[in-house]
This record gives sequence, structure tokens and C-alpha cells, in this order.
Amino acid sequence: MRSGLPSLAALFLRLGTTAFGGPAAHIAMMEDEVVRRRGWLTREEFLDLVGATHLIPGPNSTELAIHIGHRRAGWPGLLVAGLSFILPAMMIVWLVAWGYVRYGQLPAVGGVLAGVKPVVVAIIAHALWTLGRTALKSALTSAIGVAAFLAVLLGTHELVALALAGMIGALDVRLTAGGLPPLPVLVAAPLPQGDAVAGVGTAVGAALAATLPALFLVFLKAGSFLFGSGYVLVAFLHSDLVVRLGWLTEPQLLDAIAVGQFTPGPVFTTATFIGYLLAGHAGALWATLGIFLPAFVFVALSAPLLPRLRTSDILGGALDGVNVASLALMAAVCLPLASDAVGGTLGVLPAAALGIAALALLARWRVNAAWLILGGALVGWVAG
Repeated sequence: MRSGLPSLAALFLRLGTTAFGGPAAHIAMMEDEVVRRRGWLTREEFLDLVGATHLIPGPNSTELAIHIGHRRAGWPGLLVAGLSFILPAMMIVWLVAWGYVRYGQLPAVGGVLAGVKPVVVAIIAHALWTLGRTALKSALTSAIGVAAFLAVLLGTHELVALALAGMIGALDVRLTAGGLPPLPVLVAAPLPQGDAVAGVGTAVGAALAATLPALFLVFLKAGSFLFGSGYVLVAFLHSDLVVRLGWLTEPQLLDAIAVGQFTPGPVFTTATFIGYLLAGHAGALWATLGIFLPAFVFVALSAPLLPRLRTSDILGGALDGVNVASLALMAAVCLPLASDAVGGTLGVLPAAALGIAALALLARWRVNAAWLILGGALVGWVAG
């Protein structure tokens, strides 16, 4: 078991250095590496892990890396995979934060990002295609996927969409087992709205000064209660750090979010940047520890339960519903990313051509996604 630790470390160190584009892109790159290339997991096993990460708070792609490490090499693998994915991104953001404090501005990376974005969209689209063929097992799971996709586009909170998808999947199994016909395929109506989850626990850390323990507690709360994408993190940080505590100005927060977006690895390394701004090197370390520590705890608690879910027909049906809804969330994230990619400085036609070329290289020749991202960055740099 532990013989897999070096290969785990090598893979996730590379992903932590080259995985641009946010959680959806990271998940797509992990699928390419651990399912298609290495065969460490089947597509169904990978989907189960993706679904599990959406049911617990914290950064989805980091938790997926931790789950893969646990599945591959037990408890040591859990730590090695998670730390290997986080550390390169943290060090890059730390260096950017040092330069920002020293020189007062962020590096000019617009041209590079313009080339990377179309490639990231292609990577996500390819992963959706390959994983969708496994997740869409029936007319009902297809309808659940469509419903979740439309619901998120209409503003439904991600956790509400996932919960209802799981309930519908479990209920269908229960009714079928009881001799009743399956649920009719009429579940594509918009799901209820709900934004309360992102605000859970906002009373924690009130009226704290920007000391190291206070900084740790603020980001520990973020890692413990935040569901959803990096955009939820933006709202949380604005409420806590700008409005309530007054630790950051609006421009500083925008710069911190930009750093999390244009650097590789987990978007939550925004915490490293903010920690450095507020309390130097010690602040960067404690803020990063605070926001990522809950991910390791939640995965350690939930990972042993996943195999048991598949032994129960009802819970397995619920997991099938959550899995297809998770892909719907990825698809919903892909739309604004695609719009942003073709609307950038590269131009509509060059960006579209770059994305189509990357998709063809992935589908036909299985070119490694890291090389595609580096190629896109080079094209964007030359064009810029």
C-alpha cells in the first residue's frame, strides 16, 4: 500500500504546480490522470469520490485529492496527496504576496491567462463527456442532471441541488424495490432557492483583532462552513474581512481573489496571500493551515463510509443522484468560463480555435492536460 506514496506525491506535486482554472478544471485533470492514464480508479469509483466532496464543506478539488490519496495508500496517502497538491500552490501564492507587498502591484499575466482559459474549458468539457457516460445510467439520472444544471443557473444553492438530487435517486430506488413504477421523468423543474448555507457560522470570530490566533480562527471557519465554488469564498471573505472586521480594503480583497484565480492549484490559497498581507510569513502559514485543515478532517471522517454506501441500494441510488448533480455543477461553472475565455484579449476566433485544438488533442491523442495548459500559456504569452 505505502509503495504508492512516491507516485502519489509526484502526481499531486505536478498538479499543484500546473492545475489552473479552478475546481472543475482540477477535477477534470485528476480524472485524466487517475482514471484514464493510471487506472487507479474506475470511472464509477471516481464519480463516487467527486460526489462525496460536494457533500462536505471545503475546497472540492483539494478534498478529491485527499480522497484519492486515501483510496490509493490509506491514511499516509491521505496526507501525502493533500499536502502535495496544496504546497506548490501555497508557495507560488506566498511568493506573489511577497512581491505584492514589496512592489505594490500584481504581476502582468493577462496574456498568459488568455491562452490558458480556452484550454481549461476544453479539459472540463472532455471530462464531462467521459464521466457523463458513466453517471447517466437511466432516463431519471439524465433528468436529475438537467434539473440540477437548470437549478444552479437559476440561482439555487449548490448544496440544495445536491441534496434534492440525492433524495430523488434514493426515492426512486425505494419505490422500485417496493414494486411501484419508477419516478416519472418530470424532475427538471427549478429547485428551491437557498443561500443560507454560505452564511453559517458568521458569528464566529466577531470583534477579533488581526492576531495570529484570530487569523487562524477566521480561516478555520471558512474551511469548516463553506460549500460551493470559489465565488462563495469571495462573498464570505468580503463579509468577514472587509465589512465586519475591517482587516482588508476592497481593492486588497480583489487583488487577493485575482491571485487565487491566476495561480495554479487550489483557489483557497487566497488565504495564503491574505495571511501574508495581514501578518507576514507567520500569517501566511496560519491562514493556510486554518482554511485547509478541515478538509483533511472531513475526508478522514467520511472516506471509510463511502464503500458502505454502495452496499445499500437506497444509499447507492442517492449517491448516483449526487454524482450526476455534481457533473451538472461542473457544467454550470463551465459556461461563464467559456464566455470569459472567448471574450478575452486573445479574440473570439483564436480562443475558440485554441479550445477546439486542445479538445481534439485530449480526445484523439490523449495528450496530458498539463502540457496542453503550458502550450496555451505559451500561445497567450506570444499573442500578448
